[in-house]
Amino acid sequence: MANRRNVFYTLIILRLLAGAVSRRTFFFHLSYTLGAVLIGALVWSWTSVNWLNIARYTHTRRAQVGRRLDEVFSIRNTSFLPKLWLEIRDHSNLPGHHASHVVPTLLPRRDYGWKTHTVCTRRGEYTLGPMTVTSGDPFGLFEFPREIPARSSIIVYPPTVPIHRFATPLGTLSGGESVRRRAHFITANASGVRDYAPGDSFNRIHWRSTARKNRLLVKEFELDPLADVWVFLDLSAASLVERPQASNHNGQMYGAPSSLPPSTEEYAITVAASLAQYFVDKGRALGFVTYSPYRELLQPDRGPRQLTRILEILAVARSETDLSLHQMLVLEANYLTRGTTLVVVTASQDERWAEEVHRLCRRGVRIICVVIDPLSFGAQPHNATHLHQMVEASGALVYTIRQDDDLTSVLSYRPDTRHRAF
Repeated sequence: MANRRNVFYTLIILRLLAGAVSRRTFFFHLSYTLGAVLIGALVWSWTSVNWLNIARYTHTRRAQVGRRLDEVFSIRNTSFLPKLWLEIRDHSNLPGHHASHVVPTLLPRRDYGWKTHTVCTRRGEYTLGPMTVTSGDPFGLFEFPREIPARSSIIVYPPTVPIHRFATPLGTLSGGESVRRRAHFITANASGVRDYAPGDSFNRIHWRSTARKNRLLVKEFELDPLADVWVFLDLSAASLVERPQASNHNGQMYGAPSSLPPSTEEYAITVAASLAQYFVDKGRALGFVTYSPYRELLQPDRGPRQLTRILEILAVARSETDLSLHQMLVLEANYLTRGTTLVVVTASQDERWAEEVHRLCRRGVRIICVVIDPLSFGAQPHNATHLHQMVEASGALVYTIRQDDDLTSVLSYRPDTRHRAF
């Protein structure tokens, strides 16, 4: 474009010189015409990126690895001049998201739209936008960019795998006796009825008793005799082991979208997310603790909201904390009561956490360890076999996961616990 403008500038100067030498008005008129073309092209280019309405519709602000993110874009020409062409360049940082588009000739008062479908391949929090609109004049002399600063965020949850038969957490009270403690949420144990109070949900109304007593009565619930389940996720920097991955020129990692990156961090986060979904689907009260790198603690709760909170933490979690698994168990596990089930997800080769597991088992806490084998990810050999023997000797169950393992098959295997003492 600069070369074309230089040609116009040269022609204008030559025509002015020719007119001054020959004193003929033809050369001056021709110079004025070329100047008018330059000014008209400049104005046209400027108007091409203005008087536009651009809309971006994102169907959801929550996505998950392996699932599709759909977006709809629309642009409207509100001026009385046509837009010969428009280049919409999207600057979103979501991997594999290609929303940039070239809009053909857009007549006055007309609309144009397009859709994008992106398969999410990496967990995290990303930004959608801003966008840059670029257009020019019919002669290709000028090109004007215009930035659309609007931004929005999207969070991509880590993937989860189905688990069919994980080790069943035991309850504090054998035989399923009632705890006799009222609960503000709905449980499987209904203890009686009481009069309706403002704020009670209509799904708690006991209609038979209401019809019999001729007044609104609601059900009361007790705590489930089954003990709480806690998931402790170790994201210490010392336990992180990952293999380098090849990437293309766009920074996207090679490999199938459904495969996990060769990193103990990604495997541990996927395991934690899958276990959280498993226990929530089973209706268990689930608590969660990790350092990612800051302390993240969720008290035991039931329902999809608890799962959403855990997935939001895991979406942006990173193995950056200096706190080891042994230190985390010392700080956080002292509050666990007898009969509580603790699921530890780690890739640590430090033997000190096995000693803490032994102490917790003697206190009556049931321990299930999901160990990500760091040797399969390229870590230096350590006495991992001795570590596993220490954990199993303390009375804990151990699931071992290696790189490229089928997580569903490994986590759905339930060891025989009849001869273990907890």
